Amino acid sequence: MTVGSAAGAADGEHAERFTLLRPLLFTIAYEILGSATEADDVLQDGYLRWSQVDLGTVRDTKAFLAQLITREALKVLRTRSRRREDYVGPWLPEPLLLEDHDPESDVVLAESVSMAMLVLLETLSPDERAVFVLREVFDFDYDEIAGAVGKSVPAVRQVAHRSREHVRARRKRFDPVPAAQTTELAEEFIHAATTGDLDRLLSLLAPGATFTTDHGGKAPAVARPVEGAKKVANLVMGFFRNRHRVPDLRLEATNCNHAPAVLVYTGDHLEAVVLLEIVDGAITNLYATRNPDKLAAVAAPRTITR
Repeated sequence: MTVGSAAGAADGEHAERFTLLRPLLFTIAYEILGSATEADDVLQDGYLRWSQVDLGTVRDTKAFLAQLITREALKVLRTRSRRREDYVGPWLPEPLLLEDHDPESDVVLAESVSMAMLVLLETLSPDERAVFVLREVFDFDYDEIAGAVGKSVPAVRQVAHRSREHVRARRKRFDPVPAAQTTELAEEFIHAATTGDLDRLLSLLAPGATFTTDHGGKAPAVARPVEGAKKVANLVMGFFRNRHRVPDLRLEATNCNHAPAVLVYTGDHLEAVVLLEIVDGAITNLYATRNPDKLAAVAAPRTITR
């Protein structure tokens, strides 16, 4: 075998191993960052580093790549944490359009990408978040996590305990919505809002329902979260009562982050994603993403795994 053909074979094996684990690596990066766009960038940078690795030194490809991707994600997360103070308005994770996957088949995975959990993970430090994700969601060993975050095993155990207790104290109840019902619930919400059926809309909302909009100062939006079923219903109805002003407005029911969601289009341009959090059959939170930078990744369904 010539030097050129040997190098080509190695490149092929690098690509094959990385591609096989890509859904897992994307899921890790997305949960650490709460951003599909940044997760894609991390995977791209991670692959460039991986392509230079001598495969003869790799004993466990999954652990090696998980560590590599975690380190890359932490670099991004630490930089972003320093500039978060300048963000205009509430900050929400990027919504994730999912391939068909029944959340009841893996409740741990479904909860880990739920909007409520991702919002909660934002309250952790970068190291706490990475350790929590790797340990509690993906069940990596402490020594593997230590290699990913650059800490000793005893330190990682302490961080894991601290982050686990923090999440446990603030964790909301998670009710997985069967895949077959997500679109149906979103369509029911759309019908009530667009037909002006206020009573029906109120019946879908929990008494303390909250509407939060992430706009980043780049789109018209409600500046602060709106709380209470009546206020939320009036807000939603007000928007749709004025829809005649936008004749090419189009709404589409879908599934984001294992929850019913509504895609709001003007023609073919995606204007917003409204994700509906369901507990006990009622909508407890409406998370609306209007920042165009966060809508770019909502173009094609993603595959997640653990």
